[in-house]
Amino acid sequence: MAEKEEKQGAAPKPEEEAAKAQENDQKGKKEKGKEHGKEQEALKKELAEKTEAAEKAQKAVAELNDRYLRLMAEYDNFRKRTQREKEAIFPEATKTAVEAFVPVLDNLERALSMETADEEYKKGVMMICTAMLDAFKKLGVEEIAAKDQPFDPALHNAVMHIEDEALPENTVCEVFAKGYKLGDLVIRHAMVKVAN
Repeated sequence: MAEKEEKQGAAPKPEEEAAKAQENDQKGKKEKGKEHGKEQEALKKELAEKTEAAEKAQKAVAELNDRYLRLMAEYDNFRKRTQREKEAIFPEATKTAVEAFVPVLDNLERALSMETADEEYKKGVMMICTAMLDAFKKLGVEEIAAKDQPFDPALHNAVMHIEDEALPENTVCEVFAKGYKLGDLVIRHAMVKVAN
């Protein structure tokens, strides 16, 4: 009987087994919980790193987009400025070229006003004058109206004044040299005599 008691004493009691099992189970859960907690921490850390990297990437994209938009605006301004400069150069270049030919046209018109017996010569000079005036017209150059017009200092250069009651005040009564303009740009003012 003593042997039976020893066997029974040696055999764990079901309550002790249950307690040990529960204790082991709790230890396993704690270990699993610790492992799970470590995994969560690692995942949280990884998520924070990836979020930070994504925010940096978004900032970089925003900066690049901003630089791109600024560069496009700068290019557009450059293109517009270049176009304006090109548009401003043409009238100035035309003015410079026409200024060189105006005295030649003046001399040809003086030659036409002279009396000559050679009609072919006169006809040739007239054709040259007409060709020059046509070339001026193609370039947009036109003669400034002066005779019997009100005096305009922006278009006319008064070189003489006369007192004449028959003419209205400040009226151009004689033109000494024709004036020319290209749009609003005066190439040469008309040299005139003005009645006061």
